[in-house]
Amino acid sequence: MNLVELSQRIKQRRLDLGLSLEEVAAAAGQTRSWLSKVENFRITPSLPALARVAEAMRISLATLLDGLDSKPQIVLTKKKDRRAIQRDPQNSDITYHTLTNGRASRRMSPFVLDVPAGGGRSISRPHEGEEFLIVLRGKVTLEYGKETFHLDEGDTLYFDADTPHRLHNPHKKAAQVMCVFLDE
Repeated sequence: MNLVELSQRIKQRRLDLGLSLEEVAAAAGQTRSWLSKVENFRITPSLPALARVAEAMRISLATLLDGLDSKPQIVLTKKKDRRAIQRDPQNSDITYHTLTNGRASRRMSPFVLDVPAGGGRSISRPHEGEEFLIVLRGKVTLEYGKETFHLDEGDTLYFDADTPHRLHNPHKKAAQVMCVFLDE
């Protein structure tokens, strides 16, 4: 099951119902912080916790999970169908645009990231898997452990994501980066 798709469904359902993070978290017996991390695909909820979240949002667990294991051979996502996601908005002003819809069971999650001038992630964080970046426009900096990489348009990085890292843009012009998360 793809965590990105699940997290998007949870957040969209909550927003469609007009519920706050606090309301859903409290009804599910969780904290606001926990639910925020689930919605921003930072953590994977346990099955019992996921069932309580579904119940709090008046949807069956089966409906919430429906199709998450589908794996069509090929999926077309039109530019107009991309979804904008704020991932960890407390620590980042990067906007992630999904590049794949309709294939929830996947090992890669590609995004186009809009990194505003002077913006980006404020703290370094690790996560599971691997990551690939290519700068499409502008310049960015990636701090990876104790190393710093200055990337210009066309530059790429491929790295193990379990080392704390952060992407930011210390420049006066916005940047755009393609990012692919590879799950292990």
